[in-house]
Amino acid sequence: MASVSANTVLWLAFAVAFVFGAIGRKTCFCTMGAVSDIVNMGDWGRMRMWLLAIGIAILGAGSLHATGQIDLAKSIYRTPNFTWLSYLVGGFCFGIGMVLASGCGSKTLIRIGGGSLKSVVVFLTLGLVAYMTLRGIFGVFRVNVLEKAAIFLPDGQDIPALLTGAGLAPQTAFWLAVLGIGGGLTAFCLANREFWTFDRLLGGLGTGLLVVAAWYVSGHIGYVAEHPETLEEAFIATNSGRMEALSFVAPLAYTLELLMLWSDTSRTVSFGIATALGVVAGSFVWSIATGNFRWEGFASVEDTASHLIGAALMGFGGVVAMGCTVGQGISGFSTLALGSIITFAAIVAGAAAMLKFQYWRLLRQA
Repeated sequence: MASVSANTVLWLAFAVAFVFGAIGRKTCFCTMGAVSDIVNMGDWGRMRMWLLAIGIAILGAGSLHATGQIDLAKSIYRTPNFTWLSYLVGGFCFGIGMVLASGCGSKTLIRIGGGSLKSVVVFLTLGLVAYMTLRGIFGVFRVNVLEKAAIFLPDGQDIPALLTGAGLAPQTAFWLAVLGIGGGLTAFCLANREFWTFDRLLGGLGTGLLVVAAWYVSGHIGYVAEHPETLEEAFIATNSGRMEALSFVAPLAYTLELLMLWSDTSRTVSFGIATALGVVAGSFVWSIATGNFRWEGFASVEDTASHLIGAALMGFGGVVAMGCTVGQGISGFSTLALGSIITFAAIVAGAAAMLKFQYWRLLRQA
């Protein structure tokens, strides 16, 4: 029974990510590009796509939680251990890295589907460094230094819990946070009439709804109240053992691990691996169908070095911060976890700082 459920969850996860990859390819949904457009041109179009995705994800995940379909407290984001330094350092490093590597983890997978060979190199480097940060040499530093800076919040670090602790009734706190933040972000994006193009609406609404769908697949369809082997509750096929949604740093590390240890029958495809494969497949099919598939390589030694450094920073930062622009910036944000919100801000700050540095460097060379 557990095996059938695992196959169902994995294929559904693949399908959700497949659509995500196709939408990302069509709409140029890119969080690095969103920050770049603001810094370089003052254009908020793609940032509104990202913020709309967050708003829709908050409203959707909140609705699933309120109706008992999923329990957001069982995600990795709403932990009582508020590791503030990890969120700040990891997010900032990730933001710098995604500028150097021409995009975040999800964009890397989308580019691979479109024929980018340099994104394959980014994927390999990102996955390797992420694994080193999960279980290798960088993991020692992560646990012994960064994660030591933590504040324990017994009632949880999510905004509704913090509002409840401030004296509001739990239901009031929950809906105030969900409707206030989720509804506010959605209204902010849709209030701008110039934003109303098909691609921007598809990118924002589609991405947000796909994150909600991923929560439902993992947290409802994949939930087992009493696993036949352990007799404990479980979320089928997740690496963390908890409910998961879309995220693209640790899953890349687990994908490499599976490929390297394929003969080890204890290693199997997980929810995160299925989503990573789904994004590449969706982007590839869309690229072929529209005639936009193009092989792409590195332009120079400097270009190669930039992408290698950026990929390493994303692998390190993404694991330290427990997610990427999609993992923390949308999936984690949709749980209203304070750590996810801080990580989102740190990613934007890191990306903006690197973009400004690159601009200063160009002016100096000119």
